Amino acid sequence: MTDFTTLLQPDRGEPARLIHVVDKDNFSVWAKKQSPARQSMLEAIQFDAKSAFQFAILQGKKDGEFDVVTCVDQAGDLGPWCMARLGQSLPAGKYRIDDGEPGLAALGWMLSQHRFDRYKSDPPQPIGARVLLTGDVADIDPMIRLAEATAMVRDMVDTPASDMGPANLEGVVRYLAKAANATIEVTHGDALNTGFPMIAAVGNGASRDRAPRLIELRWGKENAPRIAIIGKGVCFDSGGLDIKPSSGMRLMKKDMGGAAHAIALAKLIIGARLPVRLHLLIPAVENSISATAFRPGDIIASRKGLNVEIDNTDAEGRLVLGDALTKAVESDPELMIDFATLTGAARIALGPDLPAMFANDEDLAADLIAASGAAHDPLWRMPLWDEYDDMLKSDLADLANSADSPMAGSITAALFLRRFVSAETPWAHFDTFAWQPSAKPGRPKGGAALGLRAVFEMLHRRFRPA
Repeated sequence: MTDFTTLLQPDRGEPARLIHVVDKDNFSVWAKKQSPARQSMLEAIQFDAKSAFQFAILQGKKDGEFDVVTCVDQAGDLGPWCMARLGQSLPAGKYRIDDGEPGLAALGWMLSQHRFDRYKSDPPQPIGARVLLTGDVADIDPMIRLAEATAMVRDMVDTPASDMGPANLEGVVRYLAKAANATIEVTHGDALNTGFPMIAAVGNGASRDRAPRLIELRWGKENAPRIAIIGKGVCFDSGGLDIKPSSGMRLMKKDMGGAAHAIALAKLIIGARLPVRLHLLIPAVENSISATAFRPGDIIASRKGLNVEIDNTDAEGRLVLGDALTKAVESDPELMIDFATLTGAARIALGPDLPAMFANDEDLAADLIAASGAAHDPLWRMPLWDEYDDMLKSDLADLANSADSPMAGSITAALFLRRFVSAETPWAHFDTFAWQPSAKPGRPKGGAALGLRAVFEMLHRRFRPA
């Protein structure tokens, strides 16, 4: 794990190279203040500040000395990725921003130096740390915790399913519980079959060493406001008997991305000591094919008492979440958030970068959207459109797990989940991709935390410590 504490440090006035931050509006003013030699150099390399992430190293007054100029979208509002290219490209050493503080840009600076090389037999050796100095000392620990949580999501999603099964997810939560002095409860076997029949049905096709379970962590004072965080933990999704094609199965190690987000969010909540009573729930399963796998046409009971007809075994994530949501509601939380890599329909609608957010409460939705903007962590609200509820009708059971139409797939999936949530409980559901299809500065191809910072920002605003 990358030691992010070495990458963002207090500015005590020690020698450091300057980073000049410009945008297309103020570049010409800044450039006119530079020496003729620097102006000539900028002109020679065609540095015009018209594109973000452009940067140049400028010769200093003495041999070996240099400054850096970098272009951002808005010099007065630094986003998380605007200096990520510097963090992964500059020579090792200490740097400070000239006339300003890094703020959220420190996140990308740190994450650009994180590498997941667990499976590299001869990983590239780092050239040394690029250290960013800041005078906002109070922001250092929170920013480091954000970097650690983001890297945690990436690493968990990038880990192959062979090493990230239900028992491994349990191990991650146990480690968090031990470090936080939290309690943990794991339900499996006969107790899972009777108490959480939908979780059991999805996971019972897997081998014994990858048996399904519900993992629950509780932390905080009993009399604090209760919040429930739920994450879909399908450690690999073959599609079940409705098997996916090879192209659709290739990335299904990431189908536990919702669980990774939920666990990382719990880590952030605990690290910030938010005054809440946290209930983390991770239904951990593998959707496999065997003689004990559930079948299309089966009718499965749920913890809530609703009977669900299985239209498609590849719509399994909503089943395990339904039982987990039901359990969460039983503790009467003040709000509930779930994360899931739930539907391809959300990606068709919004692409890889925008998590689809559904909410049954207008205040919660507004707070999440405001927090999304503040955290530079985009999301897009989608409707819980009541008229589509009829798409989940079943001739034989209370409802079907998959709609009778290919349209509005992410909406009907969210409507399915809503059946297991109390109307009086503010609830938000995130249908997130948890994957970066191609590399960008600070964001390597692979596992990605999408929506994590927005939700934590909302929670911090609501429950910030006194």
